Amino acid sequence: MSIYTGFASVYDIFMDDIPYKAWAEDMRDILKEHNITGGIVAELGCGTGNLTQELAGLGYDMIGIDSSYDMLDVAMSKREENGLDILYLCQDIRSFELYGTCAAIVSRCDTFNYLLEYEDLVNSLKLVNNYLDPKGLFIFDLNSMYKYKQILADNTIAENRENESFIWENYYDEEANLNSYELSVFVREEDDRYIKHEEQHIQRAYSLYEIKDAIKEAGLELLSVSDADTKKEADEFTQRYLIVARESGK
Repeated sequence: MSIYTGFASVYDIFMDDIPYKAWAEDMRDILKEHNITGGIVAELGCGTGNLTQELAGLGYDMIGIDSSYDMLDVAMSKREENGLDILYLCQDIRSFELYGTCAAIVSRCDTFNYLLEYEDLVNSLKLVNNYLDPKGLFIFDLNSMYKYKQILADNTIAENRENESFIWENYYDEEANLNSYELSVFVREEDDRYIKHEEQHIQRAYSLYEIKDAIKEAGLELLSVSDADTKKEADEFTQRYLIVARESGK
């Protein structure tokens, strides 16, 4: 079952609480701390391009990469509407290719949790290291084990909007560290009928030890790990890690 297909058309409606503007400004501040004030920035798992657009507005030359044609269709429609110069590529983050190196690469909204094998995580991080300028930065996030075990767990989440609704049935396999959710999206058509779209999403929970080991194995230099929500040091109650790593080895 493909993901981010039927959900793509209503993704922005249900994700309207995500502070893309604040995320972009935080990234800009991190980049400035490391003397990166412009240049090419690639976003992995860019989805419908909300964060990509915010970063473009801050003056970066943006490349958005995602494996979903449907999500990129939405992103490219926004690009045309707003007259932005953004390159979008439909590629898998496990095997993405760029034409050259970037000043920075970013990834938010738990894109890397979709890598279900540790080896895929390491290989994707190796590609990141390869496509960064010398001392370039990689800023990304990952959902924590705590979030999957204690917050999402075996819960059902539902939300109803004026013309759309969804049901999210979540299951967490603690032994395999895999989180699965069955997503049913209902979209109201012009004739008042509702079209149902179904998707199954599977993510892996990585321990902080595994994340640090993967970064080291990929040849990147780990600079910091913080709580993505509080911006404080990550602890056992952190739901989403924000990680900053630097290119090493060129």
